[in-house]
Amino acid sequence: MTEVISETVPTDAEHSGLRLRGITKRFGSLVANDRIDLDILPGEIHCLLGENGAGKSTLMNVLYGLLQPDEGTITVDGRPHTSRNPKEAMAAGIGMVHQHFMLVDVFTVAENMVLGREPGGAGVLDMRSARRLVRELSDRYGLAVDPDMVVEDLPVGVQQRVEILKALANDATYLIFDEPTAVLTPQEIDELIAVMRSLRDEGKAIVFITHKLREVRAIADKITVIRRGKVVGTAQPTDSEAELAELMVGRAVSLTVAKEQTEVSAEPRLTLQDVSVAGPSGAIVVDGIDLDVRGGEILCVAGVQGNGQTELAEALLGVTPVTSGEVRLDGRVITNATPKQTIDAGLGFVPEDRKHDGFVGSFSVAENLVLNTFAERPYAKGIALDLGTIRSTADRLVEEFDIRTQSIETPVSSLSGGNQQKVVLARELSRPLSVLIASQPTRGVDVGAIEFLHQRLVAERDRGTAVLIVSTELDEVSALADRIAVMYRGKIVGIVGPDTSREVLGLMMAGVPTDEAMAAATTTSAAEEEAAELAAARERVESDAAGEDAR
Repeated sequence: MTEVISETVPTDAEHSGLRLRGITKRFGSLVANDRIDLDILPGEIHCLLGENGAGKSTLMNVLYGLLQPDEGTITVDGRPHTSRNPKEAMAAGIGMVHQHFMLVDVFTVAENMVLGREPGGAGVLDMRSARRLVRELSDRYGLAVDPDMVVEDLPVGVQQRVEILKALANDATYLIFDEPTAVLTPQEIDELIAVMRSLRDEGKAIVFITHKLREVRAIADKITVIRRGKVVGTAQPTDSEAELAELMVGRAVSLTVAKEQTEVSAEPRLTLQDVSVAGPSGAIVVDGIDLDVRGGEILCVAGVQGNGQTELAEALLGVTPVTSGEVRLDGRVITNATPKQTIDAGLGFVPEDRKHDGFVGSFSVAENLVLNTFAERPYAKGIALDLGTIRSTADRLVEEFDIRTQSIETPVSSLSGGNQQKVVLARELSRPLSVLIASQPTRGVDVGAIEFLHQRLVAERDRGTAVLIVSTELDEVSALADRIAVMYRGKIVGIVGPDTSREVLGLMMAGVPTDEAMAAATTTSAAEEEAAELAAARERVESDAAGEDAR
């Protein structure tokens, strides 16, 4: 790590801001950050755009003191700075709102706010001062939070407000938001954007880390694109999503999914009747779901993460027990069948956590491509593996699914996230399926791989397979779905078409029934149209008046 000179440098307008020069961070042979230069200035929202694994979060963890750089320097308002831990970063005015909230669920908001710097003395906690701090910050920044609420009882969007207030409580000038929208509904995302704009207008510097092009264009004042650990360029918020995607990936990418109408089977291939599933604690997390998926259609299950989607998918595979209800595949009851039995019945499964559940990292590409069929013909002869058939199958699938690997003998752990996901999908689609369940199929995958994976999912639907996709990405849901089922707290709120607006879907994701969500969205839309017409009329009047004055 480069030593930071401790001499004081005068602060002036030229030196104001947070400036990173030549920041390099290595993990063994992997260079996560490669000589990165970055200027973060007060009064700006600076978006760091890049795919998962590009090095964005590593860079911000260096800035926040969670990691130490191997090379490079940081200055804050012209003064050399190093953060050996988050406490030193906070002392320098740097705050971070993490993607995964750093809150203690069983503590109140006030207790979380002052954790580590508790007011009071002689071993007595001054909760009155803690509550007053929460109220003062809530009023100042327009972030309404009850200081006495227990965090686990708060909606996710309010929990994020607590995270923001924690950073502001330390008088942070530089605020890092690391993928802050991953667990929010569209309405909560809009609220967060409004909060970030107000903080910017107060003179705060905002670093917004994301891979979502829509959000970047909505909020950024400045955009820096990072690819494979390097800054590859800057962009403007007015640039199209296609232009931003090309800069991220390094080639032109189609962001639309080509999808034609297909013939849907008369009978459902997958049927759920009053299905309930319990979580590890015994609490019901999937609550009396009725659902069916027909051959030749994609049904997407949408919702904020943590509303029972994961447990539902795992129960269909047979990993998690169904506590009540019935599951049928092509008319055959598979309730609480083992994973081997459901796979043999014609179910394909792409798990949401591929590294944990989708492959064996130390196994080769070829081995992973037959992971669930290696003991069957044509890959086995008696108790012996047919290595020639396994290799020829791997060669064919690597070409068909465009898996970028040096060799079929390469360990899957060494592949990029997108290529790892291609291995998982290729394995599942290499056999005849009745039903394909894909949970978060493009999580942690670059834009180019997303394009390919979407094409293959649609192609499988076109073959007559019933495809059930669980996704928290609304753009993905709208692009792929023939029908959308929205989950909230373990229940299906409603099932709607793919042309349903983001606003309606967002309200449903917050638990609003379908009819009410549609009515509310219609009312809001009418009000917005009226406001736009009034603004246009006012502009015309002012323009006419200015013309009269000029004459």
